[in-house]
Amino acid sequence: MSSDNKLLPKRIILVRHGESEGNLDTSAYTTTPDHKIQLTESGLLQAQEAGARLRALLSSNPSSPEWRVCFYVSPYDRTRSTLREIGRSFSRRRVIGVREECRIREQDFGNFQVKERMRATKKVRERFGRFFYRFPEGESAADVFDRVSSFLESLWRDIDMNRLHMNPTHELNFVIVSHGLTSRVFLMKWFKWTVEQFEALNNPGNSEIRVMELGQGGDYSLAIHHTEEELERWGLSPEMIADQKWRVNAHKGEWKEDCKWYFGDFFDHMADSDHESEADGTEEVVTNLNLLTNSEDNNEELCNGQCS
Repeated sequence: MSSDNKLLPKRIILVRHGESEGNLDTSAYTTTPDHKIQLTESGLLQAQEAGARLRALLSSNPSSPEWRVCFYVSPYDRTRSTLREIGRSFSRRRVIGVREECRIREQDFGNFQVKERMRATKKVRERFGRFFYRFPEGESAADVFDRVSSFLESLWRDIDMNRLHMNPTHELNFVIVSHGLTSRVFLMKWFKWTVEQFEALNNPGNSEIRVMELGQGGDYSLAIHHTEEELERWGLSPEMIADQKWRVNAHKGEWKEDCKWYFGDFFDHMADSDHESEADGTEEVVTNLNLLTNSEDNNEELCNGQCS
């Protein structure tokens, strides 16, 4: 790996919180504020198991024994509890920082949620579109996208300015403990997925881990740690999976020229060369002139017929 990549995190790992009281029974939201919803006993165990999986992953490379981890966590009780249980798998010297980050909180669905009203509202969201629909007194996924984008800018400033005072000989890992939709929006922003691609994504399970790993060229990919079957299960299209595989060896900042979801949707009739474009343009002008001439001839004949 090049020296330019040494201060970049080896992995950026997204973890959804463990099973919550709201996951088990949505009526919990009618009496308890969303940010106060707690983990269930099963959720606590899930979080502990996630911690063990994370520890095994970060210590799996014998050539990098001096690895470190920095945690970012949503301020909601269920994410904070998830992180607390994850932390049982780590010693103090491995953790170089923990930051509560409000911008990676859950999508705001409003205040206290009336069960029947929320069920009807979510049906409307399905018709309107999951990304742009804004809940009454709450947020849309597009709103979450904006604050996650701001968080990513701060994340990169932390890296660029070495605010974590990271030893360059250590392998750095970021773990972001957040929520299902927020994690999907994070990936959408990072990999520049479209709204249509976002709409097809499936929510991660409770305490599920999604790993973005740094490739040899300096780009991040989901395809280093995860299988194609996993990516399919998450809702990635064949084109999105092919892009993740390309990123494994891509160089940082490199542009993927055959990225179909940028060109195909907007420029599906674009010529391959300037010469072809000019030829097509000339042909179109000639065709339009012929149509105009024929139209004028027809009008003249019609006028002559009416005047005779």
